[in-house]
Amino acid sequence: MVYAIVRAGGRQEKVSVGDTIVINRVSGEAGDSVELAPVLLVDGDSVTSAKSDLDNVKVTAEILEELRGPKIRILKYKNKTGYKKRQGHRQELTRLKITGIA
Repeated sequence: MVYAIVRAGGRQEKVSVGDTIVINRVSGEAGDSVELAPVLLVDGDSVTSAKSDLDNVKVTAEILEELRGPKIRILKYKNKTGYKKRQGHRQELTRLKITGIA
């Protein structure tokens, strides 16, 4: 089994060919191809983590869609002062399909 650990969207994700992942927004349209930076590559029994060897490895993915995450509500309250503040946030996300590890 071949899989890779890639750095994507501020996190590290374990991916193999055919997987779909959701990461922080990357620029591009649906159908575009993006390249992800590998941190580790596992090919059967061999594990590759040396920077010089990983420079030759390419992990490619196709952008499926752009979406937004769930609403997060931020509430601030200070007792006895009448101070209340409510704020909301929805993270911009991108869904990717891994097309190749070479």
